[in-house]
Amino acid sequence: MRMIHVTRSFFVNANAERAMTFIRDFSNAEQWDPGTQRCQRLDSGELGVGSRWHNESKLIVIPAELEYELIELTDRRVVFRGENSSAISVDDITIEPQGNGARVTYDAQVTFKGAAKLGEPVMHLVFRKLAADTVKQLSNTLHSLQR
Repeated sequence: MRMIHVTRSFFVNANAERAMTFIRDFSNAEQWDPGTQRCQRLDSGELGVGSRWHNESKLIVIPAELEYELIELTDRRVVFRGENSSAISVDDITIEPQGNGARVTYDAQVTFKGAAKLGEPVMHLVFRKLAADTVKQLSNTLHSLQR
């Protein structure tokens, strides 16, 4: 199965622990993911592996709704897996303390299913642009946590 895979690594002037606390709640994707229009948690209680969210996104003009689950969580790494009838999306985010800030590595993989596979070449270009926009918005959002 082919997939779109984009990785970006960048430095932010933010406390790594505070940044990880923010990132592990996928509801906050509304603030840092330029494609996310709405993201609501589906369960309650303490955040942890198994926590789930309903995410509504728009990629250019294409709306998408995925149900995401937190599938891995450590002090420095969080992995979310989203799925709908057309795609599987995995967002793997690592935040490592570095000097007065943190090094963030954002790794996104999208695997299209069924007829959606036909649009993969075009979507590859869309996701490369979205990755650049995500780095900018995520950086700005994490920087604002310091204020």
